[in-house]
Amino acid sequence: MSQLTHINNTFESYQRLISFYEEHKNKFFETIHLEIRNWFAANMCATLGSILDKFTDELNDIKIDYISSDIERILLKNDFLSYYGRTRIVDNHHTTIKFLKLKPTDGKFFKRYVIEELIGRSELPQMSNLLKEKMTEAIYEIFVNAQIHSNTDNIYTCGQFFPRDNKIEFTIVDIGIGFKRKINERFNKNLSAVQAIEWAIKDKHTTKVGITGGIGLAFLKEFITKNKGKMQIVSDDGFYQFDGKIEITNSFVGSFPGTIVNLQFRTDDNNSYLLKKEINSNDIF
Repeated sequence: MSQLTHINNTFESYQRLISFYEEHKNKFFETIHLEIRNWFAANMCATLGSILDKFTDELNDIKIDYISSDIERILLKNDFLSYYGRTRIVDNHHTTIKFLKLKPTDGKFFKRYVIEELIGRSELPQMSNLLKEKMTEAIYEIFVNAQIHSNTDNIYTCGQFFPRDNKIEFTIVDIGIGFKRKINERFNKNLSAVQAIEWAIKDKHTTKVGITGGIGLAFLKEFITKNKGKMQIVSDDGFYQFDGKIEITNSFVGSFPGTIVNLQFRTDDNNSYLLKKEINSNDIF
């Protein structure tokens, strides 16, 4: 029996999920029992869903033996538990950004999902239409990177609005080869997982051949600086976090089988944002 408790958007929570993966990753044709207790940040469904699919790919069965009632309500509202035979309930408070499991070919659907479920939310700071388009493209580039580089079978995404904490968390996960392997193979380097993440977030750094790219994460990092939000990236055993001022890196015990990108946007930000080419802005890019 495995138990996930106090899962939030922290290094320690990612470590708990990685430890859960490491515990069962070599099992085949077994039943994996899971309890979810106390707290589970709903956007982390993207990470948990990817791990559970790794287990079912090896013909294991998943049995969620217990889930705290408050957690259960949220995971019924955001569609996560519907993937495990449960019936969705209506989100009357509109705090969830629904859990999706997408194929790499579902790019157009993902972009529409980002616009409707995230960028179009009234809780976000005021942004011009041009900036909203730029934000959408930057987030879409994360999907495209997973699509092109990771060799993943599925891409997972989910989010949550936390009114009491004045924040929206939005997560994208793939179960592909990770930053380290892709960058090291492409450029004949020997970077650690943390070094590979740091390389990837720099402006115009890309492993694409003959295709423009490498601006999405850098642009999002710039917006997060102004918004005082947060960016987290997990890949292999590497962890990177930027909170608008400070960069933190760390290494996990064990490895995540892919890449997680989590974006936190502050909803108590009263600025209005526009691009530099627009005028009369309170804050510009």
